[in-house]
Amino acid sequence: MASSEVMEALRQLVREREWAQFHSPENLAKSISIEAAELLECFQWSPDAEPERVAAELADVLTYCLLLADRLGLDPDQIVQEKLAITVDKYPADKARGTSVKYDQLPD
Repeated sequence: MASSEVMEALRQLVREREWAQFHSPENLAKSISIEAAELLECFQWSPDAEPERVAAELADVLTYCLLLADRLGLDPDQIVQEKLAITVDKYPADKARGTSVKYDQLPD
């Protein structure tokens, strides 16, 4: 998901600015939500958002997600793979293909 170079660059940025003191899990989770709202704002009035702005806001969301995973000692690749396995079980392709209903509403 994130290369070791990206993670080290994030850690260095935080270290050089002494921002770790502000990066509690709670604060990072809040920041994810705030940045996600800014990403959504790109699409507020039109489905055709400016690609550069979307990329910048998405980068902010991803940055805070990676910082939170790092702070909690979680491997982003591992937790995504684990969640994918759960989703595959909850949403079998033959039942979920082409529908957006929740797993408990899928046909038997």
